[in-house]
Amino acid sequence: MDDLRKLYWQWSGKQATQCQEIKGSGSNRSYYRLTAENGESVIGVVGTSRDENHAFIYLARHFTQRKLPVPRVLAVSDDGLRYLQTDLGNTSLFDALKKGREAGGRYTQNERELLRRTIAQLPNLQIRGARGLDFSHCYPQAEMDRTNVLFDLNYFKYCFLKPVNIDFHELKLEASFQLMAKDLTEGDDGLGNTPSFLYRDFQARNVMLDADNNPWFIDFQGGRRGPVQYDVASFLWQASAQYSPELRQELIDVYIQSLKQYTEVNEARFREKLSLFVLFRLLQVLGAYGFRGYFERKRHFLESIPPAMQNLRQLLAEGGCPYPYLNQVLTDLVGQPQFAPLPQEPATRADGYKTTENNPYTAHPADGPATFSKYDGRGPLRVRVFSFSYRKGIPEDESGNGGGYVFDCRSTHNPGRYEPYKKLTGLDEPVIRFLEDDGEILNFLESVYRLADAHVRRYMQRGFTDLMFSFGCTGGQHRSVYCAQHLAERLNKEFGVEVVINHREQGINQTLPARPFTLEA
Repeated sequence: MDDLRKLYWQWSGKQATQCQEIKGSGSNRSYYRLTAENGESVIGVVGTSRDENHAFIYLARHFTQRKLPVPRVLAVSDDGLRYLQTDLGNTSLFDALKKGREAGGRYTQNERELLRRTIAQLPNLQIRGARGLDFSHCYPQAEMDRTNVLFDLNYFKYCFLKPVNIDFHELKLEASFQLMAKDLTEGDDGLGNTPSFLYRDFQARNVMLDADNNPWFIDFQGGRRGPVQYDVASFLWQASAQYSPELRQELIDVYIQSLKQYTEVNEARFREKLSLFVLFRLLQVLGAYGFRGYFERKRHFLESIPPAMQNLRQLLAEGGCPYPYLNQVLTDLVGQPQFAPLPQEPATRADGYKTTENNPYTAHPADGPATFSKYDGRGPLRVRVFSFSYRKGIPEDESGNGGGYVFDCRSTHNPGRYEPYKKLTGLDEPVIRFLEDDGEILNFLESVYRLADAHVRRYMQRGFTDLMFSFGCTGGQHRSVYCAQHLAERLNKEFGVEVVINHREQGINQTLPARPFTLEA
């Protein structure tokens, strides 16, 4: 935070009187609002990846030159890990649509107008933004390709189909995936050869609204060259939004009319490819929900599964899966008793669990006060998590407690053996996909989580002040970094303790601050 204040002073010549963290980011980037004495404010960003920061900075500057509605980059630190950007306020499209979501997808005319304005602006960014854009600056790669698609399809297979015990033929399913990947990345997308920018994370949380309710776009650092249909599918088939089929069609029509202002459009071909991307995005998000829910036991993601399954059920009913064997597997999936259509409001049991008769995967603790009052998340325990290379020795314990747990990750599949991953780390998306698709690292961490959870809980109850976990692998770059980061984020999320992360060989340090938390007895 002090480095951000220094950067602000270097840029503005003024002292920031306030530097307040902005909560809610789902990435490894931290956001702060820096405010001067005269009330003027900017947003400071701290990232752990220079390459990811560079991608955002390059894209933002390019889009600004094209006069697109994005934040303007104001200053960048010499090491590339921090930068300042214009403050777009506090109101996201996600916030503005809250009442409609809570009403089960019954959106008012004002809310619909916000959606129309937003999706009408999307082609402006995708087509005009791609003009003159050097895609080699994109992170982690310049273009969506078949490898990206297969990463996500296998993510769905291993993190959703297998955990819910759906029986399938590996080779037949792989053949369907290969064909789908080819269809998504090759052939006519309805725009001819028009270059287009794929936002990749186009969702309501990444759209800010100004005082006149005009949309501004943020967090596009994962963008690359690719088909525009990906973003349309991401936005309109987001499970929690619960958009009606009629509203979706209305917004697709708005999008196409706007798209035609920037390029020629073969509407029939565009819609055909959009349907395929809708299928892909549904499988992609189910894979993510499966991992975050079934493996990490995060209730928010478990509760997102029913609306996502309803979207998939509707798509299949409309003939949206052109691959016979995959269609058979997905039909079996939505027909499982645990995925039957659910009541609007699940019941809450007396023991604090939410469940319904056909919804066993939501049988996890509901939010609410627990009974243990001795520790409230502001107490003494601090957890330190290290990644390291065995070639350079196990990290020393500077606390004087003699060290803690040391886990050897070398038994798991090593992405460092393959050329595409040699310059990446366990914080980078391709490495994460490699490890999670392979699955060995997930089984390894299941055992670690059980042990770590029990140990942290007991330390909190006994009022201890320090606990240390270390993960080692051959180079301290891929497997150990992935494991250390995931355990650290889990412990901070589940127990509210302060967690200090030290990826020793990568020179990356991060602190996840303590937060109020009530521990069950």
